[in-house]
Amino acid sequence: MDLSYSKDDLAFRDEVRAFLAEKLPKDISDAVRSGGELTKAMTEEWHAILNARGWLATIWPKEFGGPGWSPVQKHIFEEECCRAYAPRIVPFGLNMLGPVLQKFGSKAQQDHYLPRILDGTDWWCQGYSEPGAGSDLASLKTRADRDGDHWVINGQKTWTTLGQHADWIFCLCRTDPDAKKQEGISFILVDMATPGVEVRPIRLIEGGHEVNEVFFTDVRVPIGNLVGEENKGWTIAKYLLTHERTGIAGVGFSIQALEEVKALARKTRRGGRPLIEDPLFAARIAQAEIDLEAMKITNLRMLFKAQEQGAPGPETSLLKIKGTVIHQELKDLARRALGPVAAPFPGHVSEGNLMFGPEDTAHNAARYFNNRKTSIFGGSNEIQRNIVTKTMLEL
Repeated sequence: MDLSYSKDDLAFRDEVRAFLAEKLPKDISDAVRSGGELTKAMTEEWHAILNARGWLATIWPKEFGGPGWSPVQKHIFEEECCRAYAPRIVPFGLNMLGPVLQKFGSKAQQDHYLPRILDGTDWWCQGYSEPGAGSDLASLKTRADRDGDHWVINGQKTWTTLGQHADWIFCLCRTDPDAKKQEGISFILVDMATPGVEVRPIRLIEGGHEVNEVFFTDVRVPIGNLVGEENKGWTIAKYLLTHERTGIAGVGFSIQALEEVKALARKTRRGGRPLIEDPLFAARIAQAEIDLEAMKITNLRMLFKAQEQGAPGPETSLLKIKGTVIHQELKDLARRALGPVAAPFPGHVSEGNLMFGPEDTAHNAARYFNNRKTSIFGGSNEIQRNIVTKTMLEL
């Protein structure tokens, strides 16, 4: 694999930069830059802009509406979007369910759901984790019982990201309670408007409403909403998680965070000199940058391998571990550089107050607290280390 950019790659980077300069709405990029909460309307507007250009479903093959990009082009696009402060693409429909339907879904399911993901008709969320089944996902207890032409679902999901906006949820449900833990699980699509579905908000440590609890009480779902074979949902679940973990690595967002930390350390003064000249702080920045460069190369290697194999492998666990650790370190460095100026909650910064600081730094502590979750969701980093140990090192 050649890790240097070709002339075509550099030309593509210029094309992406020109597109972002022209098409990315300023109010949206300003909201991302300041750490403000994006509205659903903002996210939908940006998705529509990308879809009109054919650049929304970056990991989809051309036959399903993707751009057909190489791994390097995907990497360049993600990096440039982060540099321009474009919103993160909501992954549940595009990067999780889309690949699942393309591999396991029926032709009818592909023809119905995939176009609706692209044009924004359906907003999806993920129904995996439960109060007693987080990293140990196979312990899930939500039941789907067959009743004629329907499944009847009862149970609870938790930490459902952006579920308050979702039209549909893809759920793992136990359809054979007598089978072993990893068996007897099915992958079912549920319309959130179905009677018996209830969404309750969960407030995170920084005060935001990003995740939810979802309750199912005698929810009747057509049999045709089963994806793949009955009781074979664990295979689908693992396939989806490899795509999720690759995205969680967030290489582009860490590149953006590194640039922000460096700029912050140059203008912040401690003891009469810029913080960037402090040996201990500079060493931490340098180590984070070294780790990030190594991860960028690893990410490209895995993207190339995924292109050859048709799906990411267990190596995505390495990306998930390292990517989240690096991003958390960079957010911690930003918070430490600002000190008390890193106001912990939006709206608590006012002129004349000792906590007053530059407007673009007011959300740093909130970002730091919010990012503690990244090493937990998608399978905790401890679980990922077990996967690496068993599947790659065969220990």
